[in-house]
Amino acid sequence: MTAKIRKIVVQVDETHIEMGKTVNPPTRRALAMAVIENPFAGVYAEKLDELMVIGEELGGLLGQKCVQALGIAPGDAQSYGKAAIVGEAGELEHAAAILHPKLGAPLRLAVEKGAALVPSSKKRGGLGTAIDVPLGHKDAAFVRSHFDAMEARIGDAPRAGEIMVAVVVTDSGRPLPRVGGLQIHEIKGEDGLR
Repeated sequence: MTAKIRKIVVQVDETHIEMGKTVNPPTRRALAMAVIENPFAGVYAEKLDELMVIGEELGGLLGQKCVQALGIAPGDAQSYGKAAIVGEAGELEHAAAILHPKLGAPLRLAVEKGAALVPSSKKRGGLGTAIDVPLGHKDAAFVRSHFDAMEARIGDAPRAGEIMVAVVVTDSGRPLPRVGGLQIHEIKGEDGLR
């Protein structure tokens, strides 16, 4: 592994009741975060290929950790997203390089297929900074029931020379969705949209 990982945090969020109504089965979202050393902290570099390679490694690692945390088969994953926070000695482009499409290929393997783009967000911040990881259905972007986000935060990260990278995978959409749009049973999964 190229990434120098200081810490990995994995958590699962389950919703059993929403607005007094039972959610059956409960909606579940898994978040896996890695805190890594930023090899370009404090230095401007024209080429950020090393971060793209690290992103590729983390896409598979964090995606697999999410699927394992949910206790599901990869094909049972429904939505995904990615995000990164760069510490103050880095630049926003470092987060963009980590989240480059190279991260997506191994994440798609971890969740089986993944025809849709992986939604992403990025920012710069210090210790305890939170970021919302945007979510969308892995095979069809027009499935509105899966437009969501999960907050990612680690109390002691990112330090100035670090990057916190987060991946979220779900086994469902939002609790009690009812705003219309393409339904799961209508997905073709060919163009990433429908």
